[in-house]
Amino acid sequence: MAKYRKLGRTSDQRKALLRNQVTNLLYHGKIVTTETKAKEVRKIAEGLIAMAVREKDNFETVTVTAKVARKDADGKRVKEVVDGKKVTVYDEVQKEIKKDAPSRLHARRQMLKVLYPVTEVPTAAAGKKKNTKEVDLVEKLFTEIAPKYAGRNGGYTRIVKIGPRKGDAAMEVLLELV
Repeated sequence: MAKYRKLGRTSDQRKALLRNQVTNLLYHGKIVTTETKAKEVRKIAEGLIAMAVREKDNFETVTVTAKVARKDADGKRVKEVVDGKKVTVYDEVQKEIKKDAPSRLHARRQMLKVLYPVTEVPTAAAGKKKNTKEVDLVEKLFTEIAPKYAGRNGGYTRIVKIGPRKGDAAMEVLLELV
């Protein structure tokens, strides 16, 4: 028996399809697809979630001092004249940042190999590039999804059969996070 299903596609098409479906499953929480695709997507998604559960608390919080440009009411940088030149004014700010342990960093990079970048577009600005924002799916995995499944040993997804598809009678299923 093969280790994976070929899904009637070349390797690059299959990889792109599975990456896309895993990304959408983790972003939306559920997807509708065929049964064979769902079984393949489930393997990948459960691996990512298990990795996130394992590494969710593997970081330390560090306080750093950073120089940030002072801004006026319009959001523009404040300039000051020094020796006949305009110079930007900077303030020192204390910031707390998360510093990943090496194993968590490796897990993050493994997840980024699979997940596509997601851009969120507000409904008011549909079709416009302005006001779009990047969604960090890896951070969502660590902060939202992993704590939810911390006490669970696998079985993070569920496949519910919907019925045959109208066009080709392929069995459609709902793949969702439990």
